[in-house]
Amino acid sequence: MSKKDLIKTLTSEIEAKFPEAKIVKVASNPEIPGGTLLYVTRPENEDRLIALGEYASDRTVDILLDYGFHITVMPVVRNGEPVVA
Repeated sequence: MSKKDLIKTLTSEIEAKFPEAKIVKVASNPEIPGGTLLYVTRPENEDRLIALGEYASDRTVDILLDYGFHITVMPVVRNGEPVVA
């Protein structure tokens, strides 16, 4: 499976499980060569934010181990700024 296909699948899964989290953008990760940052809107509810983080962590580790692609899901507030610096 290509990196592009994996990103599409991951974004679909996130939007299905967390409808309040919308994909903002996909960008190269400047800190990890070949890595990808997937920016999503931050859920308002803290429990949902934690659940999103746990789900994204599990899925991105699976992708890294199975396919060798490093993807980081980054929750952001509506203006596109990171929730955590």
